[in-house]
Amino acid sequence: MAASNVREQSAPDLVDETLLGGEDDEEAGATMSLVDHLEELRRRLIFCVIAVVVLTILSFVFWQQIFGFLLTPLPAAVNRIDPLNLHHAGSQTRLVVTDIGGPFLIALKVSLAMGIALASPVVLYELWGFLSPALTRKERRYALPFTGLGVGLFIAGLVVGFVVLRYPVDWLVSFGSSRFDLLLTADSYFTFIAYFLLAFGIVFELPLVITFLGVVGIVNSKMLIEKQMYILFGLWFAACFITPGADPYSPVIIGAAFTILFYLSVLLLRVLRK
Repeated sequence: MAASNVREQSAPDLVDETLLGGEDDEEAGATMSLVDHLEELRRRLIFCVIAVVVLTILSFVFWQQIFGFLLTPLPAAVNRIDPLNLHHAGSQTRLVVTDIGGPFLIALKVSLAMGIALASPVVLYELWGFLSPALTRKERRYALPFTGLGVGLFIAGLVVGFVVLRYPVDWLVSFGSSRFDLLLTADSYFTFIAYFLLAFGIVFELPLVITFLGVVGIVNSKMLIEKQMYILFGLWFAACFITPGADPYSPVIIGAAFTILFYLSVLLLRVLRK
């Protein structure tokens, strides 16, 4: 009897929602079975993998230009590595490889990292598309702004990371130069670069994560301000382990970025609440 009353009361609502723009589809999406959710997850993951593969192949076509761009932080410190200028050909910096397949594998690694970075808008969009059925209609309207914000923050992180990259590179290369001769391999250099830039890209997603938690009601700006000392301590502590190098510059730069982004997140939450 109670069930029939519920159906009778909800029928007009369903009719109104249908007339207003298809809320029945949203309700159907919110009641998907576990198998349906897994199938949707598989489909979205396949689409993300395809995007990464396509963009990796495209990056591999231009691997020499990418290498030249990623080597720009190095010439300032390269004289400390090679005082006799043995690893130069004209104005191009040349690195060492230790096996016959080294150049190809390194080009493939760098192309893959570039493909993942370029595919980040697709990944963010698919992630939001997978999570959206669990959100309300009010929360779902932030899909496009959130995707744009995530892409913009990731690119900003890569740019800032690349700008400050020369400081840790110069310090690491020059450290102990009176006692050691550094034979810098291409694999070690590009691995360091990839992890360093990836760390900055991830760090700059902090406002996106905090704002999302605020939109769904888990945190708010008042709570963040009240707990700011504990949060900032945790962020600065994490900054000591995020970057791949052992230089003193990277944790300080990451920690400062964390602090700025944290207060930017608080500001975004206040704007959204208004």
